[in-house]
Amino acid sequence: MSTGTRTITEHQSVPLVDLAAQQVEVHEEVMAELGDVFTRASFIGGSAVQEFEQAYAGFIGSQHCVGVANGTDALELALRAGGVTAGGEVILPANTFIATAEAVSRIGANPVPVDVDPEYLLIDPDAVADALTPRTQAIVPVHLFGQTAFMERLQPLADFSGSVIIEDAAQSQGATRHGKSAGTFGLAAGTSFYPGKNLGAAGDAGGVLTDDEDVAARVRLLGAHGSAHKYRHDAIGMNSRLDTVQAVVLKAKLKKLADWNQRRRDAATRYTTLLNGLSGVELPTEAPGNVDVWHLYVVRVNDRDSVLERLHSVGVQAGIHYPVPVHRSGAYASHTPGSFPVAEAAAGRILSLPLFPHITVVQQEYVAEQLEWALGQS
Repeated sequence: MSTGTRTITEHQSVPLVDLAAQQVEVHEEVMAELGDVFTRASFIGGSAVQEFEQAYAGFIGSQHCVGVANGTDALELALRAGGVTAGGEVILPANTFIATAEAVSRIGANPVPVDVDPEYLLIDPDAVADALTPRTQAIVPVHLFGQTAFMERLQPLADFSGSVIIEDAAQSQGATRHGKSAGTFGLAAGTSFYPGKNLGAAGDAGGVLTDDEDVAARVRLLGAHGSAHKYRHDAIGMNSRLDTVQAVVLKAKLKKLADWNQRRRDAATRYTTLLNGLSGVELPTEAPGNVDVWHLYVVRVNDRDSVLERLHSVGVQAGIHYPVPVHRSGAYASHTPGSFPVAEAAAGRILSLPLFPHITVVQQEYVAEQLEWALGQS
């Protein structure tokens, strides 16, 4: 394989995600229902919202789904409804998107990052145990990359400390652990329907999942300015509602989600086959008991930034999730380097390869070929 200048042809430019291909599958249904929404001008609280909430709760196996404006709001509202208050401590993994910590900070509570396990990069239960204090109010496991965290080890810690588990299920829609869906283990879970998620809207959207009727009611109250009845405000809330337009899109895409998740699994298996034996690449694996939905296919390589630059130069739009652990970001730089060595080491090596339901065999073969070249092995 030549290592000289490459000409990128259309079929050799591989995006990290391809949302347009998803839209093709649901376009007719979405446009027909949107026409009805606009005719009736039913933009807030339309019937599609309730229909989607019920359908998604059924898909996940939860008693309640409350649609909200975005995934960050979903986490904040779930935490608030779960009893997290200003000054409390909330344990979360250092290796996550900053929104997990932001949701805690917006309440006035204190995010307490802990390290992750070295194989799956999920929150480390031993690190959680070490971080528990009398001020701990919640533990937030993040079901990262489409996996499910080790919930059977986390719940006893929550029970022991008198805290609640609020899951960050933004990347795990349809994932299971020992047959139970991510988002149904704790008191509640927040999820995101950002366009690039396994189930994505046509803009920002999110949801809170819970089996607790009181928690669901509290989330609805807080997300509607603290009001269950017009102009009667029983709590200081916020404006966070799932609008009807996004519900229409999500309702149509939800019908495809099981199939799209299976396509992701097939694509992940194909990558593993294509890359198996390639020197210099550490491949992701599925934890025993998990059925992952492969929101991301994350490998680890040395000299990651150089590899990423070379991949981009030949049209492979790989990404990094996430280049800076929460505790090393400007907003939360409260720990010295080396505080969480596993998360910090991973942040310099992780590389997300293009993966989406409609990725083709040809595209994956091209990605594998160019990764080999980017590593300097051809």
